Amino acid sequence: MDRFILILTGLFFFACRVEAQSGAAAVHTYKFDKTRLLWHDKVDHQQVVLQKLDGKDDHAITLSGNETVNQQIEYALINQVDELQARIELDSTLSHNSKVKYLLGLESLLKGYNGNYGKHDFPITMAQTLVNAYISAMELDRKNESIEPVVARSSYGVGKIVADCFSFPENVGVPASKVVLVRKYLALHPTEILTVLKYNTDVPFADSLIVVAAHQDAKKLYDYAAARDKLAMKIRSNSDDFVKTVVKMATSKSGQLYFPFIDKLSRGDIHFEDIDNVKDNPLNYYRLLVKTRIEYAGRMAGMQHDTPMEMKTLTAMMAKKAKEAFIREINGLHDSPDPVRFKCLEPLSAQELYYICVMGEEEIYTSSYLGVFKRIFQRMKIPRGDTLIMSVNADYFRKFIKMAAAYNTLDTLLKSMPQESATSLMRAFMIGLEKSTNPDNAEDAVDVADSYSSIVEKNTKLASFMLDEAKWNYQRCQKKADKAGQVVYRLEKTLFESADSSLKVNLSDELGIPPVYSVDYKSLEDDSGRVVQQVFFYGDEDKDGQNSYANFLSLFRGKPEWSITDNNPNWISIKSTKGKPVWIFANKPLYGEDDPDAKAQEKLGAYLADHGLTPTIFIHRGHSYHVKYSLQQIQPSARIVILGSCGGYNNLNEVLSISDDAHIISSKQVGTKTVNEPILLAMNTALRNGRNIDWIPMWRELSKQFTGEKREFFEDYIPPYKNLGAIFIKAFRKAMIEE
Repeated sequence: MDRFILILTGLFFFACRVEAQSGAAAVHTYKFDKTRLLWHDKVDHQQVVLQKLDGKDDHAITLSGNETVNQQIEYALINQVDELQARIELDSTLSHNSKVKYLLGLESLLKGYNGNYGKHDFPITMAQTLVNAYISAMELDRKNESIEPVVARSSYGVGKIVADCFSFPENVGVPASKVVLVRKYLALHPTEILTVLKYNTDVPFADSLIVVAAHQDAKKLYDYAAARDKLAMKIRSNSDDFVKTVVKMATSKSGQLYFPFIDKLSRGDIHFEDIDNVKDNPLNYYRLLVKTRIEYAGRMAGMQHDTPMEMKTLTAMMAKKAKEAFIREINGLHDSPDPVRFKCLEPLSAQELYYICVMGEEEIYTSSYLGVFKRIFQRMKIPRGDTLIMSVNADYFRKFIKMAAAYNTLDTLLKSMPQESATSLMRAFMIGLEKSTNPDNAEDAVDVADSYSSIVEKNTKLASFMLDEAKWNYQRCQKKADKAGQVVYRLEKTLFESADSSLKVNLSDELGIPPVYSVDYKSLEDDSGRVVQQVFFYGDEDKDGQNSYANFLSLFRGKPEWSITDNNPNWISIKSTKGKPVWIFANKPLYGEDDPDAKAQEKLGAYLADHGLTPTIFIHRGHSYHVKYSLQQIQPSARIVILGSCGGYNNLNEVLSISDDAHIISSKQVGTKTVNEPILLAMNTALRNGRNIDWIPMWRELSKQFTGEKREFFEDYIPPYKNLGAIFIKAFRKAMIEE
């Protein structure tokens, strides 16, 4: 009797089952086999997931701000799916396995919709189309026909989900559908052609897609062609002439030297043999790069504004060769007489020397720059700055002016040409900055801001002209309703005005950025109340790094308020014994094979990480060509960064890309221990006494310590509140995000 009651109860449950799960989406009032209960439950569960996609457990669908759209989603994915469940279950012509298959398909449909919620290729409005496509595909599958026509006429998102619904057991049309979906996906995402083809090399349209990919991103095709896999073989067998050109480079030992000229090679303006004739000669290869760059600059400045392929690759190779063949040699011979030091520059033309300057900004020493600048005009028959800039099609002219301002040669440059030409040049320097709309690539606008801090101290008349031009351009952008332009010129104008102390411009208030005049002591402390600093030293053959290290230690050695611990072969620690806890860690400037100083820095970094020591102050000591290695180790925790090397001023953007609120001290020209050490002493004294770092009074007191040549060096150091380029970057990023 008890068994009979249990059986009746079970039959009643399956004949009229009310979903017992919390948040149930459906009530089933039709009779179905208990062996398929699990599959119905899976569909119902996905409907519950759908209802919770908005983050609310209210059994309602609110995926859109448009109520009509929400109703359409609910009708398609709740009501119609429920009807499909009933139709499948009650269809006497379907076998058990077929019913399970289509119920699994419904689960997959809902999973696909839910799992892709928020993705661009799967709009929430596709719900009704998706259900209709599933019904059509199911009818074809029942007749053992291909679902490919349904996938082919659907959008990518709908087609992808439908194909997945019929993948197990697989419909006869699924393989063809996958090919269709590859084409649809790549039509939406053409930049991913090679990434997708790597795993789908057998699609019939692979060859045509490879051609498209080649013209979109030749460098990417080059990299894929150089590999050893099926896609590389497919690329190498392509019959397109341009693809063949890229393949020839990719399979050559000299591919990297050919690639900067890919645009000219593809046009037939140059041949591989022409490059072969110069590629093994650094001087002649550099000359070919310069000639090509000037031609490209002319094309870009022309009426068609034609941008040659792989311009960045050409530029990167130019910079590499300028540094390797010329800049590092003249830097390294800084103690040699000029005829010896600058001998490698003798064959170069004025234009080629021009690019030595602008391509070597990050590494060139002050004295090296001055030697190159002088030789530019010596190589010209008529030594005029306007003629020089026109001869390179005004390429990098803002960079050249900025560097001239930083190295005190701008007056020489401007006086080399008639007054009207000088005025036109500086007007061109100021106009068109609205093109700098990318916060991570506002180089021209940053160069203008940087140059002003140099110009205002040397040439007040020119500074006044630049301020007027900033105001005029701001009004021009207002009339054009150019929001990006208004942002750029408002910032330039405000920065220029801040340089005039009589106007009392507070940059933090005006630009809505964190304080630039001081650093709060509390912001420098770690969780244990310590101020931790990390100093990077480099071992050099000329002993400069070792001497710098010794001078640095003299700031602390024998001083009762500091203790030094030197029991590690790789680094040294310095800790305050009076006042607030200030901990300084510096690697030793080791010199020898396999970069022992780099290994010392790595071990110090690991020690700091292992012991929970987070530096907020980072200090670079060493030649400018070492800066890139220090930058690789600076952490986002940085609040103060001191670049005590020649030309450290040129690394602002890199520092701010790591820590967007860092206060940066750097030199526009020569970095020297005679300035670095007084700055460090003043800063550490303030920190040990628990005081905020107030830059203006600190700089005022520091200036009293320097006279003669030392004062000239000090004046080339830029404190954070005068670091207009860095301030521009901070303010511009904030303003563009708000816009």
